[in-house]
Formats: sequence, structure tokens, C-alpha cells
Amino acid sequence: MGKVYYVSQNVGLGLLVLAVSALATIIALSIAYDKEKAKNQGKPGDGAADSTSMPTPSTTQFTPKEPWDYYRLPGSLVPVSYDVTLWPRLEPNKDGLYIFTGNSSVVFRCVEETDLIIIHSNKLNLTTFNGHHAKLSGLGEATAPTIKKSWLVVKTEYLVVQLSNRLAVGATYVLHTEFLGELADNLEGFYRSEYVEDGVKKVVATSQMQATYARKTFPCFDEPAMKALFNIIIIHNQGTVALSNGREIDSVIEGVPVKVTTFEPTERMSTYLLAFIVSDFVSIQSNQNNNLLIRIWARKKAIDDRQGEYALNVTGPILQFYERYYNAAYPLSKSDQVALPDFNAGAMENWGLVTYRETALLYDPVLSSTGNKERVTSVISHELAHMWFGNLVTLKWWNDLWLNEGFASYVEYLGADYAEPTWNMKDQIVLYDMQKVFAVDALASSHPLSRKEDEVNEPAQISEMFNTISYSKATTLFFKTISFKFLTPPFPCKFISALSLQAYLNTFAFGNTVYTDLWDHLQQAVENTPEIFIPDSVHNIMNRWTLQMGFPVVTIDTRTGRITQKHFLLDPDSVVDRPSQFNYTWFVPIKWMKSGMEQQQYWLLQKTVSGDGWVLANTNVSGYFRVNYDPDNWNRLLSLLSTNHQVIVNRAQIIDDAFNLARAKIINTTLALRTTKYLSKERDYIPWESALRNLDYYILMFDRTEVYGALQAYLKKQIQPLFEHFKTITANWTKIPQGHTDQYNQINAIGIACSMGVKGCRELIKSWYRQWMENPVHNPILANLKSTVYCSAIAFGGVEEWDFAWTMFQNATLASEASRLRSAMACTKVPWLLNRYLEYTLDPTKIRKQDATSTVQYIARNVVGMPLAWNFVRARWSYIFQQYGKGSFSFSNLISGITRRFSTEFELQELKKFKEDNVHVGFGSATLALEQSIEKTTANIKWVTENKASVLKWFTEEST
Repeated sequence: MGKVYYVSQNVGLGLLVLAVSALATIIALSIAYDKEKAKNQGKPGDGAADSTSMPTPSTTQFTPKEPWDYYRLPGSLVPVSYDVTLWPRLEPNKDGLYIFTGNSSVVFRCVEETDLIIIHSNKLNLTTFNGHHAKLSGLGEATAPTIKKSWLVVKTEYLVVQLSNRLAVGATYVLHTEFLGELADNLEGFYRSEYVEDGVKKVVATSQMQATYARKTFPCFDEPAMKALFNIIIIHNQGTVALSNGREIDSVIEGVPVKVTTFEPTERMSTYLLAFIVSDFVSIQSNQNNNLLIRIWARKKAIDDRQGEYALNVTGPILQFYERYYNAAYPLSKSDQVALPDFNAGAMENWGLVTYRETALLYDPVLSSTGNKERVTSVISHELAHMWFGNLVTLKWWNDLWLNEGFASYVEYLGADYAEPTWNMKDQIVLYDMQKVFAVDALASSHPLSRKEDEVNEPAQISEMFNTISYSKATTLFFKTISFKFLTPPFPCKFISALSLQAYLNTFAFGNTVYTDLWDHLQQAVENTPEIFIPDSVHNIMNRWTLQMGFPVVTIDTRTGRITQKHFLLDPDSVVDRPSQFNYTWFVPIKWMKSGMEQQQYWLLQKTVSGDGWVLANTNVSGYFRVNYDPDNWNRLLSLLSTNHQVIVNRAQIIDDAFNLARAKIINTTLALRTTKYLSKERDYIPWESALRNLDYYILMFDRTEVYGALQAYLKKQIQPLFEHFKTITANWTKIPQGHTDQYNQINAIGIACSMGVKGCRELIKSWYRQWMENPVHNPILANLKSTVYCSAIAFGGVEEWDFAWTMFQNATLASEASRLRSAMACTKVPWLLNRYLEYTLDPTKIRKQDATSTVQYIARNVVGMPLAWNFVRARWSYIFQQYGKGSFSFSNLISGITRRFSTEFELQELKKFKEDNVHVGFGSATLALEQSIEKTTANIKWVTENKASVLKWFTEEST
């Protein structure tokens, strides 16, 4: 732990002096607000600039000339510690604005001689001292130069302080600022969340700093490598509670209706992990044996309804699991987890104060579904994994985001599996991550896991990194690498991977790393274990997976014994503009079986396979690649599926590989469709889910054409036995299946059966929903089935069914129930209802800002709603972009979600025109998603043109 500098006040003078001083300063700031707002309207160099204005996007190339023109901080100054005092107002001022005021003193060390202090500041009104935005002083023997001038740079989000003389290398200084900001409802930085409880509007001040929003809260060196210690003080109304990363100490100032809460100093950490909350939330808590305080915070109604108990019950065991897994104690004194009514991401791993959407933390033991429970467990497990991998040891720069998110996304399965061992969570990596990322990484517009630093600079580029590649591809590679799936023999692997991770965490604790540091530790483990064979160094093996995009298709020809690999692209005619130093080849470890017998794992090109028996490669889906076979072996596998399908252990991947190989023109489309013929005998969830996801592409491509009728008849034939199976084992839908994944498959059975017209299904759905409408206080629909029943009933119904759902949505006190209803209302087939619903997304009193873009996507998923959503987004793009496009991690999903069904030349031209018409507005974090949508649409057009006739013929023949 580094030395802590206390600048604002000496702790020894006492809490009271500190609090009164901070309070007086901030009261003065508040009084001076209007005056300061008027002052801060100058030009860079004049001493001020309007940091709240929106720069006009430029169509000309900007060439940086000065240090403040670059988005990356210069390396001349290094922060040591901050003293930050904040006072959020939970009532609007006379102008109707919610504000916060504060001051900050940052201690920093000069490591390179410079006469500039460049520090991040965005949308803050800074108090001026003698015409300057800050005060500078020296610590110890250091003498601070006078400030020559200061100004704000809107484009790169900096406060620039120019000095009369240079700072001395090795000397330590203190920069003090005082500021006022808006506590807006934009879900960024220090922001405002609102909710209504017992008819009373409540306001919460909360935060989201990742990735570049700490600078909107106080001036700071806002880069992940700029770690420091933070001493936080929050001033807030009595009757509210303040939370931050450290454990709190409360002190009430007599005669003033506010409370001052100070927090223990944080560990050395990055600015993006800071968090502050002021609310009237309540908590439940437990204490671990090591005196670790664990608390779950939420709205009083949610806690009273016991919605936080499940999260509290699993948090302790998951933390204990990670302590053993990492062989490192949880480094903080408490673990707070807070459910927020408004939150842009799913959750955020702030050190010691993890924030969540309510749907990701709260679980009602009666009203919530199995899926809700699994989500709570998985998200908690993911965020707690970050406490070590991400928070204790942090990426150096955002180009290596996958290092944080991929590992946490992998070990979340381990933590969840420990908390709920009967769920077999690790088996679901194939569905939740591998198959998901295959679809994106097979595009020519994909990108490597680790991008070059100079490719990720602007905030929008950083936000764009929070994508499927960084999460799901990294998950599958960590699954293979950290679990040592590519090492042989397998017996020492768990021991080695544990030692490697422990050494890695110990070496870089409270510091920053690049991905090669992890490979170094894995290499050391390999070198210390002679029994292990790998064909090259860990670096050379893994660099091919991290530094080049995509993945291979491995083709096994059992007739000749030849095995080959090739870069897999969904559209083989697309052009890959990104060259690869490895020529798109990979080191591929292959697990395989022959005629039901497991064979020894080997590396591609080490040996050949041949013979008369059937061959199945990539068993247990342990490798990140697709597999193709010669026609004879495909026929053997298809025959086996029809006669004894359970012998094939990775049926889900066989199906997924076949459908995607067909889309890439590697095998015939009808061969892929033949993998689904056995499904009438399948009862397991994972193969069914894999098949339905792939057939969903056919539905999207053909549900506006004559093919859909034949497809519908075929799926009806395949799903009916599964529907009858669950009807029987649930005693006519009155019981819940025992198996965890069986519960999910029951949902599939009902949803597909109803949409495909299985007799009795629609009547069942409508009767359940009608019973609820007749008695709204008693919902007869089982929790697991609610999402499917709500959607189907609203799709089969009209205005009355929709309006009932809207009323229940407005009155819902359980976030997951509100989420189900919000999604279901997009299922209506009535166009004017969908258009009205789209308009609701612009009104945060009807649809919360956190839910606006996902609601538009739900509507676009509906075949009736797709053109309505597309027109809606095009007409309002400028507004939507300004609201969500610069920082929302999920913003890219809006473009990709709306265009999923695009498959005509007309739609392609509309998409290209949309791009051209909005160049001046911009696309922000959706820039790559737009390019990928154009690429996908182009590929869809070709695929439909080439396959429509044969697909119609096949479905027609097989549905009779």
C-alpha cells in the first residue's frame, strides 16, 4: 500500500473541522453557480471554455498539434492520491436543474519535466481563482510555479493549466479545483435516478464511471493506468445514506440539515472503479468469518419483499470460492451491492460498491423465474470475479479490455457453478458465449481481441470495445487456455493454471498489465512442468488467437486422413481488409473420438485420421473452431443422429457448425437442415436451443415470403412431441420440471408450439392470460412461463390485451416482471399500438432511458414492427445519437437489432443511404455495428437468392 497524502485537511484536526470546511466551500460554490456559469464561456487560452457545449462533428480530418489535442494523457505526471468532496442535491434548484457541487485536491508526482498540467474534466463548471480554473501548490520541499493561464478543451475533455516555469522531476504537487456539475438523468458519471414508492417520487444520486465518466464528476487523470488512492467525503441530506468504495463513518453537523459522511481511503485503483451513491435505500447484511461486511441495498419496498435475500445468500459463497481460486483474500473491508432503478449497463464492478440493474440483483422467491435466478447468480459471479481480475490487477489501456472482461466472463461460470452446483452452468458456455461470438467473429469486419493502442483513443472508440468479441470470444479462449484445454497430458492442468493465476495476481497487485504478462506466467508454469507438451511457446500459440481476428474451420477428410484449416467467413466472397502477420492460421488443439471411443488429443497437422468408423472432432466443444467433414462422415453422423443421437456428445455444436458451414457455402444447405430431422426425439435443452437459434435465421429471412408456411409446418411437426412431453411430465402444465435446463426447454416447447400452430397451445395461452385479466391481483401463470405467455397472448390479442399489460407494467414493483411485460408489449401485431409504443421510448416517464434502445429492438424483432422501428430510428437519429450514442455500451445493439431481418436490395440501399445521410451526426459506438450490418445484409441477400428455392422444396417435402 502506497503512502497516502492528505491535502484538503489533516485528519488529526478532526472530522468536524474537515466537514465544516468542505461544507462552507461547497455552499459558496452553490451560491456562485449562476455567476460561474456566465464566466465559463470563453475560448481556449482566454482562461475558460464552455465545457458543456456539444462540438459540431467535423467532416475534415483533424491533425493533433498540441499535447491537449491528443486523447491520451501525456506521461509527464502521475497521480498519487485524491481528496474529493461531493454534495449532490436531490431537489431541483430554481431553474429546475439537479446539481452537485464539490472540490478535489489531487496529489501528483512529476516524472518528466513539463510546464503543462493536462487533466481530464468534462461538463464541469469550474470555479476560477484569480482568473484560473485551479490552484497549484507544492508538497514537501517542492515549490509550485505560478499558473500562467488555464483553459478547457471540449474535444479531448481536458482542463489545461499552463505554468510560468517547469515542474521539477521527482517533485510532488497538489492541484486543487472546485466545481459544479449537473446531476442529470443521462446514466453517465454522477447522475440522477428516480423512482416512485408509495406514490412519492424518490431521487437517487448514483454513478457510472466506466469507461470515461469520472471526468464528469471531478477533474482527474481518467485513464486505467493512472491508479491512485481516493479519500472521499459526501455531504447529503439527513434521512439519506451515502455509500462509496470504502467503509463509511457518519457525523451530523449540528444546526445544518445535512450529514457529512467520510469513507476510509480506497486501495490504489483506477478512476473508472470509483462509485458514489446517495439515496434512502435500505439494506440487509451478513458478516463473513473474516469480518467482511456484505450488504445488499435496494428500494425499501424491494427489501421488504425479500427480493435481496437470494443475492445476499450467494455473495458470501462466491467470494469464498474466489479467495480459494485466486489464493488471495478479498482486499477490502466490505462488499456492498446496490440495485438501481436506472442503470445503463447490466452491472458495474466498482471496487467495494458494485452497482446493478434491479433485474440483475433482485430476485423474488415467488414471482421470479428460474432464468431470473440464474441471471442474478451469473451477474454477481461476474462482478465479484472482477474484484481481483480487473480491480486488483487492471488492464493498462482499453485496447486490452478483453483481458478484464473475458476472464471475468469465464470464471463467472465457475463461481455460479459453485453457488448452484445442480445447474451445470459450465455446460452453457457453448450457448451463451461460443455460438454467440462465432456469428460476429465470422464477419470480414470483425476485429482482433487485442487491438493496437492507437486504434482505441476516443471515448466512443473505447465504448465500442465493450462488445461480443471482448466478452464472449475472450471467454471461450480463457476456457481453453486458463483451463489448459490445449495442454497434454491433462492431469496437472488445474494445479498449473491455479499457480499461474496466483503468481500473476501477486506480481501485479494494485498495478496494471498487458495481455503478454499473463502469457509470461502461463509459460513459466509450462516450463516448470516437463510432462506437458505444446508445439510452440504460449506466446506464439496465443498470439494467433488474440492478434488476428476470426477463427478457423478445420476440415477432416476421413477418406484420405487429411486435416486442413482455413479462415472461416460467413460470406466467403467478402474481402478481409485487415492483414494478418500469421496469414490467418492458428495452432489448433483437437479433441476427438472415433466410433464412440475417445482418442488422444493432438495438435493439427501432427497426425491424420481415417477409417470406416464415424469420427467426431472438437468433443465437448473445447476448441474455438468449427469442424467440417467429408460427405461420407457427415452421412455417418446424420445416420447416428436418427438412430442413436445420445451417442453424439456435442449435438448442439454439430447443428451449429452445419448451419454456419452451409451459410458459408462450404456444405449444402439441405445437409444442414437434415441435422434437425432427429429433433422430434430430442429432449435436451442445449441441442434444441442450438437448433432453434439457427432456424431463427431462416425465420428472419423468410417470414415475409411464401417459404414461411412450409417452414412453419415443418417446425410444428418437430416441436409437437416436445410439447406433449412437457405437457405429460408437468401434469398438464401444473408442475415445474425438475431439471434446471428442462425448465428452459419447456419454455421453448410452449413458445415454438404456439407460434407454429400446435393444436391447443394458443387456447391454453389465451385462457391463462384471460384469467389474469379478470383477476389482476392473482396471476395464474407460472413464473418460468410468463415471458412466453405474455408475448404470445399479446400477439394473439388486440388493444385490450396490450392495455392490460401496460397497466400491469406501470404498477409492477418487481423489476424482472416489468422487464417481461416491456418485452411482451412489443409482440403485438397491431401497427398503431407498435407506433405508439415507439413514441413512448422517447418519454422517460413512460420508458426509462436505460430501457429505451432495447425496447426499440424488441419492436424490431416483430415482423410487423421491424419497418416501423427502422423508420422511427431513421427519422430521429440525431436525437437518439445525442442521447445514447457516445457512451452507451449497448448502443451498437440498436443498429444490429433493427437490421437483423434485412435481406433485400432495397433494404441494403436504405441502410447505405442512412449511413450517408447521417455522416454529419455520427454513429459513435455503433460505427462498427453499422459496417457489420451492411456486410450482413449483403450476405443475406446473396444467401436468400441462392437458397430460397431449395429451402422451400426441402421444407415442403419434409413437412408432409
